[in-house]
This record gives sequence, C-alpha cells and structure tokens, in this order.
Amino acid sequence: MRRLLPIIALALSLSPAAFAQTVWEMPTEYPASAIPGEGVATFAKLVNERSGGRLTITPSFDAAKGIKSAGMVTAVQEGKVAAGDAFAGALGAVNPLFGLSSLPFLATSIEDARRLTDLARPAYAKVFAGYGQRILYTTPWPASGIWSKEPVTSARDLDGLSIRTYDATSTTVMGNAGAKAVNLSFADAMPKVKDGSVTAVLSSGDGGAGRNLWQFLPQFSEVNYALPISLATVNLKAYEALPADLRQVVDEAAAETERRQWSAIRTRLDENYARMRANGVTIHAKLPADLTQRLETAGKVAVADWRGKAGAEGAAILDAFAKR
Repeated sequence: MRRLLPIIALALSLSPAAFAQTVWEMPTEYPASAIPGEGVATFAKLVNERSGGRLTITPSFDAAKGIKSAGMVTAVQEGKVAAGDAFAGALGAVNPLFGLSSLPFLATSIEDARRLTDLARPAYAKVFAGYGQRILYTTPWPASGIWSKEPVTSARDLDGLSIRTYDATSTTVMGNAGAKAVNLSFADAMPKVKDGSVTAVLSSGDGGAGRNLWQFLPQFSEVNYALPISLATVNLKAYEALPADLRQVVDEAAAETERRQWSAIRTRLDENYARMRANGVTIHAKLPADLTQRLETAGKVAVADWRGKAGAEGAAILDAFAKR
C-alpha cells in the first residue's frame, strides 16, 4: 500500500482535464445502412479512435432521438445534441439556399453534384454560422427516382399518384406534374406506405433500400430527379471548447469522411440496383419521353421559383454552375 501512495498522489495532482472525456451525440433520421448513416458511423469511428478517449462521438440512426432533418438545425443550435446529419432539402424552411442540391434535373451526374456543392459551400457555411454551427462534411445521395406500388412508366401514371416527396420543391414539382404529393420525412412516411395511403415514394435506391421499400413498393422508375446532399454540422461552441489538438482530430476526421462519402457514391448505384433486384424490385431505366418531359417541364417552374426565393446569392450560384 505504501508503494502505491506516491502513484495515487501523482494521479491526484494531475489536471482534471487530463482525464476529462467529452461526449457528442450525433443523430441522423436515416438508417445506419443508408449513405448518410454510414457517414455518421465513419466520422464517429475516426474521432473515437484518434482522440485517445478524450472525445467520443455517439451516433444514432432512424431518428431514434426523435430529431428529423427539418429539426436538426434547431437541435444543434440549442445544444440538445452536439452534432447531427440532416438532408439539405428538408432545411429549406431554415433558408431557401438549402434546397439547391435537390433542384430537379440540375445536377445530373456525380461530377455536377460535387461542383454544385463546392460552389454553394461558402453560402451554406455562412447560414450555419448564423445558427452557431460549423459544417463538418457533406454526403451525396444517389439520384432520386420513384418507388411505386404499380409501374410509373408514362405521364398518365403520375395523375393522382399518392407520392411522398422530401422537400418543398419536390412537392411542388410532383404536384405540377399531376401527382398527389405530400412532403414527409422517411420516419413519417413509412406508416403511410405500410397502410397504403401513400403508394409511391420519391427517393434514391439507397434511401429506399435502407427502409426495405421493396416490401410495399416493388417498382422503381429511374427518373434521375436530382443528386441531393446531406449536411453534417457541429455546435460551434462545443467545437471551440475543445483543445486545439482535438479540434484538429475533428477536422481531419470530417475531411476524411467527406472524401469517403464522395468516393462511395461512385459504386453505390450498382450496389443498390443489385440489392433491389435481389429483393424483387423491377427497375424501369428507359422511360418514355412523355413522362420525362412532363417532369422536366414541372421542374423548370420549380427552379425559377427557387431562384426568386433564394435571392441574389442563390442566383449567383446557379449562374456560376451554368458556366460549365
């Protein structure tokens, strides 16, 4: 015991900070198997491994914390959680700029989606700063298509179609195209899909696969509506409270996660389609002109409307993106 006393005294003399552990909760409304869920898990793993136990990221999925994308900015701002991942389109009520990545038929390739994200990032960062937050990383989604109970392979199939949409713009587009559209988070949509009151869902193969949509909606129309993004942010006060070396760990983990996400998207479509076909989904890849033209016409109206709402800053991003 006498031999242990000096060791105990030394331990007690050390600064409490040497033993302090900070825990950040980081939720997303998406499943762990969806690409945003994988991003949250990747970021948490990197930070947890590299922080020496001083900072722990605790991820949660499927809106287990009761926080959906639309409420994530407020939750992080108020410190209910330290960090979170949110679908950008759902943040349109916070600022119209966040609807940019889900504008229809604008960014139709991974390269386009990346360039659009890079052009818009300073504007996103400015808005988040106003809510006391810092962007950690971005996550691209595979292109959105239409999951449905019955095939959607012509313009007339849109008429009266009860479809879940994911933001105000997609709700307007699908409504203008003739569908009965309702803007719902995935968490809120699934009960309606199961009871049959919603018979179609606008989502990527990734999002649909994460929810096993094939159990209820075994048809998928590849309309390539948009390649939207999710945004992961952290409460700025929580970030700045970290010592410099832990801030560096967070920054490097965020950058590595972003590289991983944009790399993973390149093989995601084939992986999703293989999984969908294995579960009995019929994929309609070559769609008739009347269907695509109706959607594109409705989409142009929505883009013009967004330009007006987003003001000069949004218009400048669109104009810069147009200069290919």
